[in-house]
Amino acid sequence: MRKISAPRVLPESLHFWQAADEGRYLVKKCISCGKVHHYPRDICPFCLSADTVWQDSPGTGVVYSFSTMGKDDAAYTMAYVTLDEGVTVMTNLVDCDPTQVTIGQKVRVVFQPTDGGHSVPMFTPV
Repeated sequence: MRKISAPRVLPESLHFWQAADEGRYLVKKCISCGKVHHYPRDICPFCLSADTVWQDSPGTGVVYSFSTMGKDDAAYTMAYVTLDEGVTVMTNLVDCDPTQVTIGQKVRVVFQPTDGGHSVPMFTPV
């Protein structure tokens, strides 16, 4: 299994990473405009309001786009996944055969341990 580097944690995203350690996937929601956003940050990227809250997500969605790099044991698949909440996140697809991945395929979040840091959310086919 490929080693996963520990994520860089900023103060405004610490809650996200702590939740990941507990097996929970969080997104940010803006109270002012009602839009969900990711990467987690204090200021809404849509309306610039600071009135944002953490929201639990079921961590389910569909593959929007993907690309597999490397080969054999060194292969890994990067993807954009559109969550059920409507926001699209960049991630890795794991525990699957890259040749069987399709656009629109349903996926769910899984949490992978890292090399000395917080768990990292990735996605796997349902």
